[in-house]
This record gives sequence, structure tokens and C-alpha cells, in this order.
Amino acid sequence: MQNNDWFSFWWFKPETFKGFEYENQWVFYLMIALPIVYFLVEWIKGRLSPKIPIALKKDSLTSDFSAVLRVIPILLLLCSALLMLLALARPQLTNERVEQWTEGIDIMIVMDISESMKIQDFTPNRLEAAKGVATDFIDGRFQDRIGIVIFSGEAYSLSPLTTDYDLLKSYIRDIGFDMIESSGTAIGSGLAVGTNRMLESDSKSKVMILLSDGENNAGNIDPVTAANLANAYDIKIYTIAIGKEGKVPYGKDFFGRTRYIENSMDVSGLKEIAKIGGGEFYRAEDNAALENVFNIIDQFEKAEIKETRYKDTRDYYDIYLKWAIVFLLLWLFTKSTFFSNILID
Repeated sequence: MQNNDWFSFWWFKPETFKGFEYENQWVFYLMIALPIVYFLVEWIKGRLSPKIPIALKKDSLTSDFSAVLRVIPILLLLCSALLMLLALARPQLTNERVEQWTEGIDIMIVMDISESMKIQDFTPNRLEAAKGVATDFIDGRFQDRIGIVIFSGEAYSLSPLTTDYDLLKSYIRDIGFDMIESSGTAIGSGLAVGTNRMLESDSKSKVMILLSDGENNAGNIDPVTAANLANAYDIKIYTIAIGKEGKVPYGKDFFGRTRYIENSMDVSGLKEIAKIGGGEFYRAEDNAALENVFNIIDQFEKAEIKETRYKDTRDYYDIYLKWAIVFLLLWLFTKSTFFSNILID
């Protein structure tokens, strides 16, 4: 409320009435009917009252100000009645305050960066496609802590769990095949490092997303053991098999022609990891499918948003009731004075 002074003209501005909420809106029908009923009663009284001829000067009706003065008490009474009805309508202003907080999810992205991720059945290759959808996935999160683990022949924690999404995306942009020197695909080691990073988490919901295109052929822990370890710490695991099997494009030969190689992946092993981890297994054979998989996971794993609403409602009927009393007192005053007793000469 801009002004609590009831003498202010602010109370009678159109925008003030529009800003109010009215508890008894039916009163507005009475406000519309009041002037109509009044003038109807006056018309009936005029028809039924005996008419006494009075001799008037020709210019008396136009020059005599008494006709105007006689209307003042009527207007004061109508204003008082309308303001009383407005007060009865209970004009109110509500100030609503909403407090929100979230119970975030801790998410660890475990990404394969082995040599096979250079295969070009994705555009421009599997690794770059995975980096792109991971970045988009991060953009869609809200107050969730996200970490990154990369692996090939061994595993490496690239980022701990954090809500610094800009930092995470910069880490993802810098991911390259030369970050880990040892060759091979150590899926079990990737899961184990991801689980180790999530031991510090006290979140009610912990999720690991594993992207891989190969078979576990390196590392000192097998994927099933690593998956059981993650499950023991209530970490849900989603696995994504990225890429096609069989002949797939892999770079160019000496003459600039596309070179093809045979590719295989342990789909059953990734399915078993997801089953143990209580998550889901997905297969993505192109960029669109990979993006769709991340969208599905994004919908499954939403942070719980809680909110508390506080409503502060204030009544302002008393302002208009006071004005109604003022007009009523003015009406009583004018009714008993010369305003209502002026006679036309």
C-alpha cells in the first residue's frame, strides 16, 4: 500500500480499485442497482404527488442557482451509500511470499575416452558427441551437484561433485584422448573411482551415468564387483552403450577415403551393471539417440522442489467506511440547512 492516510485521493484512483481483491463481489450488483432504484422511486413519487401550479418568471429556471443546490444533499446521500457498499465488498490487498528450496541430486558422469571413442559413426566422433550431450544435460540441471570421471586403460577423477556448472563445462570442453596414456577400457575402474568420489555425498539421491562403447579389458576391478560396490552405497547406475557394432567409419586412409574397422561392445555387461545398480540400460547409435537418452534420464532424475507460501492479507474497507460516514454527516447537515429548503421565487 502506497499511502495509509485515508484523506489521500490515492484511494479513489482507478488503478487502486483494480489492484484490490474483493471478498464480497456480489455487492457490486447492489452498487449498480442503487442509483437506478433511487431515480425510479423519485419518478414514481413525482407521478403520484399532486402538482401545485406555481407562477415562475420566464428566466427563473435558468438563472436561479437554487435548482443546483437542491441536488447536493441527494448526491451526498448517494455517495455515502455507494461507499458503504464498497466497504461491504471488503477490498483487500494480498502480499504473497513464496520460499523455495530443493533437495538436490548428486550425479557422477563416468565417460569412456578410450581410442574406440574416435570412431565416426557419430558426428564428429563418439567422444565429441558424448561431450555435447553431457554439456546440454548440465545446462538443464538445477542445484544438483555433478562430478566427472574419465577412463580408458585406467580411471581418473576429472571433477568432484560441484554446482559450479561453468567450471564443469570447461572441464568437459578440455577432455581429450591424450589425458590418460594407458590404453584399453577399464569400465570397472571408472565405476570404482566414481563410487569413491560419491562416498562423501549425504544426498538422498545418488546417480551414476556410465557412457562406454567397448568391453572391459583393463583395470584391476571387474565391472560387476564395482557395480555391487556402488549399489552398497545406494548409488543408482544408468549405462549407455554408445555406438554401432560391426563395420564403422574410423578416419581416412592415405588417399582420403573413409576407413572402416570392426567394432564390438559388451552390451550384456552394460545391461548387468544397470540391473545391479537399479537403473536402466540404453543403446544410442547416433547423435539424436544419445541426446534422447540423456533427456530421458533428465526426466527420471529430477530434484525435489519444495515451497512454502506465506499470505499476508490486509483489509481496507475501513477507509471507505470512514468516507461514507463523512458524506452521511454532510448529508444530515445540508438536509437541515437552507440547501434543502430553498424556494424558487
